Amino acid sequence: MPNGTVSIDHSLAAAVLERCPIAEADTEAHQFEHCLEVQLPFLQYFRPGASIVPVIMMSIDLRVCQQMGEAMASAILEAGRTVLLIASTDMSHYEPDAVARKKDRWAIDEILSMDPVGLHRVVREKQISMCGFAPTVAVLFAALRLGAKQAQLVKYMTSGETSGDRDHVVGYAGLLIH
Repeated sequence: MPNGTVSIDHSLAAAVLERCPIAEADTEAHQFEHCLEVQLPFLQYFRPGASIVPVIMMSIDLRVCQQMGEAMASAILEAGRTVLLIASTDMSHYEPDAVARKKDRWAIDEILSMDPVGLHRVVREKQISMCGFAPTVAVLFAALRLGAKQAQLVKYMTSGETSGDRDHVVGYAGLLIH
C-alpha cells in the first residue's frame, strides 16, 4: 500500500471464523476485489499501525449476513476492545441521475433506520445495484448487537456531479453508525 504494509489481526480473524461456521479463511478471495484498495489508504492515514480483518461475502442470503454480523459482534465483544467496522460499497450503478438518487435514497433510509432486514429487502425488491449490500447488512447486524443507536448520512452524491454525465451515474454515500 502507498503508506506501507497493513497487518492482519489474526486473533480477531480466528475468533470470527470460529463463530461463523460458513466462513472460511481465503486470501485469494481478495485478489480481484477492490474494496480494500479503496479503504486502506484512508485507514493508514487516520489510524497508522491499525490491523485489519478483511472479509469478503460471496452470499447475499439474509441468514448469512446475519450470521456474519453476529459472529463479528461476538468476537469483538469477547476481545473487549474498540473495533471499527467498515462496509465498502457504492450505490446504484449506471442509472440516470434521478433514478439513482431515488433508488439510493431507499437504501440510505433503511441504513439510517438501522434496519438490516429492511436494507436487504429494499435492495432486492427495488433492484438497487449496490454491490456491497450484503456486507453492509452484516455490519448493521453487528452494530446493533454492539449497541449502536443511530446512523447519520455524511454525504451523498453521484458521479454525474464530477463527470457531467447525468445519464449513467454511480451513486456514493458515506454513512456513520454509532
